[in-house]
Amino acid sequence: MKQEKPANEQIQNNVQDKVEKVQQEVTESREPWYMVSRRTQFLIAAYLIIFAAFSALAWFVHVHPILSVDVVITKEFQESKKPILSNLMVAVSYLGNQSILFFALIVLTALAFWVVRLRLEALFIIGLSAVSTLLNILLKYIVSRPRPNANLVEVFQRATGQSFPSGHVMSYVAFWGLIFSLGLILFKRNRWWNYALLIIPAFFVVLVGPSRIYLGDHWASDVLGGYLFGGLLLGLALWLYMFLKGRGVLAPKTRKPGEQMLDPQPSNHGSHQPARS
Repeated sequence: MKQEKPANEQIQNNVQDKVEKVQQEVTESREPWYMVSRRTQFLIAAYLIIFAAFSALAWFVHVHPILSVDVVITKEFQESKKPILSNLMVAVSYLGNQSILFFALIVLTALAFWVVRLRLEALFIIGLSAVSTLLNILLKYIVSRPRPNANLVEVFQRATGQSFPSGHVMSYVAFWGLIFSLGLILFKRNRWWNYALLIIPAFFVVLVGPSRIYLGDHWASDVLGGYLFGGLLLGLALWLYMFLKGRGVLAPKTRKPGEQMLDPQPSNHGSHQPARS
């Protein structure tokens, strides 16, 4: 029993050392605050612009549930029956079909951000996915558009519920799109994982739309609606993120000597001490 305590302490020390090394690597790869602010403002503008057509599209598909252009696009997508393409489309959509697995991935990703002291970002990863899911349910109820009919196109995976907007697309934009955005605005390109934070999320966001059309689960206009509304949510989330970040919410309390200001420091209105040069 006397040897058990030192062994446990050694394990804890080893874990703590590894965590600190990861934190240090992430900190060294962070962009300074002024660069984060500039990039985020650009993304917010881009995400809000793509929302401009969403309301009109939602109204149009509510009035016209079946569009000839949707049928044509789906048939074009489904012309190729190559196994490699079919397997790729199924694989891309797989995560969205497994709610528990997707939820676990979201939680683990948020935990990883929390461990490296990106705590506000961790909360946004969970929060945006939750809000996106709830709004997708509400929008589908309001628009009430039926899913593609097997008499018109091939339906490889029959899904339940309404069709507009695509839940897969919205959930992927909320999770993978946010990871991509954070990877783009927060980090430099001096680590291999900096590129992984961009390439992997972009892969899923770009391909989830075509996969839903190819599998016959959604019309192309459902997918477009998912991207548009998902882009709106992402833009609003980044605006709120910058608002809270600018006030130092959940920012690290201390910085190492000589370290760049990676996060803005909350203003202290109650202090009137003169600044030191």
